[in-house]
Amino acid sequence: MPSPLLSFDEASGLVAQCASRLAGHTPASERVALVHAAGRVLAYPLLADSPQPPFARSTRDGFACRADEASAHEFLTIAGSVRAGDVPPPPLAAGSACEIMTGAPIPDGADAVAMVEHVEVVDGRVRLLPQRKLVRGENLVASGAQAHEGDELLPGGTPISAPQISLAASCGYGFLEVFVRPRVAILTTGDELVSIDVVPGPGKIRNSNAPMLAALVTAAGGDPWILPTAADNAASLDRALALAVDADLLIISGGVSAGRFDLVEPALARLDAQFHFTGVHIQPGKPLVFGELPIRGKNLPQNQNGAKHFFGLPGNPISSAVTFLLFAAPVLAALAGDRSPSPRFALAQLAEDMSRSAKPRLTRFLPARCDFGSADNRLPRVTQIPMQGSGDVAAFARSNCFLVIPDHDANLEKGAIVRILLA
Repeated sequence: MPSPLLSFDEASGLVAQCASRLAGHTPASERVALVHAAGRVLAYPLLADSPQPPFARSTRDGFACRADEASAHEFLTIAGSVRAGDVPPPPLAAGSACEIMTGAPIPDGADAVAMVEHVEVVDGRVRLLPQRKLVRGENLVASGAQAHEGDELLPGGTPISAPQISLAASCGYGFLEVFVRPRVAILTTGDELVSIDVVPGPGKIRNSNAPMLAALVTAAGGDPWILPTAADNAASLDRALALAVDADLLIISGGVSAGRFDLVEPALARLDAQFHFTGVHIQPGKPLVFGELPIRGKNLPQNQNGAKHFFGLPGNPISSAVTFLLFAAPVLAALAGDRSPSPRFALAQLAEDMSRSAKPRLTRFLPARCDFGSADNRLPRVTQIPMQGSGDVAAFARSNCFLVIPDHDANLEKGAIVRILLA
């Protein structure tokens, strides 16, 4: 029997437990060029091929010297100059300093770098300004300070973006072993839907959910597979669901409410689905279905537990996007090999007063625009985007996040600290 509606926290906790279990399995992997690794998940640890950094280097333009000699405020002889890319200079003699640029190798014997702004130079000699002191290790990074050869720099299961690519490049990785993207079947349902290249007739709308969900799947680390749209009848749904047998995850949009033509749950039940929940106290997105389908035959998904997880999302685009980000994305990320999958939240400051209009016990997720460039070291400022219901794709397109209104807040004043769900 379908389960009762859950609170947002209850549903999130259940999905998090599922994602955590899936993250314990190891998907198949493949080798990709480093330039194509962004958005993938590292399959094996990334190891340092040499000490990091490979030589002691300066972090400032200035003069490499001995800290004790410089702090005596006596003039030191300038014994040469070294730039980034030069071979290491000769060892530094007592009573001398070497002009040095940021990133250049530190000469043996030097243990600090005096910044160029903190010294005076007279006739080939340099002296630390009287009000300044220098300590050993200042303005330099020692060889191996970040890592030694063979050290693990990143564990397997790390999502790859620009910082990880930079690190891999610095260690000579032209290719990375990454997890194979899970295949995600996307099934949109509804007699009202026509393809995007068709002019809709009376009572019809273009299918905007399929490409939207495909974009969300790609961003979450999956390989989207858009199935033919299913009509609102049992035979069409049964045929469509049969096509998804080889997918690792099934996303269904529409047909999960309580109307006479909401036939997705009965179709899933005919396949012996196990329902974890069939609704959540959120707005939008209340009629959300989450469960597992038994796998018959040899085609096991990457979670390798003999079951395929599915989500039945509401058909309205904003509802579908919210529920995907909150619930489907963490499960997909776990299937993709991410060891710590979860929705992405941040804090922001409300830019205007808001009054509550929803029923009690509903956690709301409202399209909003967050100004991440707020000045004066303040939190980003977020403003709700006015919308005409959860089918308002124009309002959705003007947003860059969702404003989270907890179920216990009656009113929120301008300046209140709130959570936002990052899209």
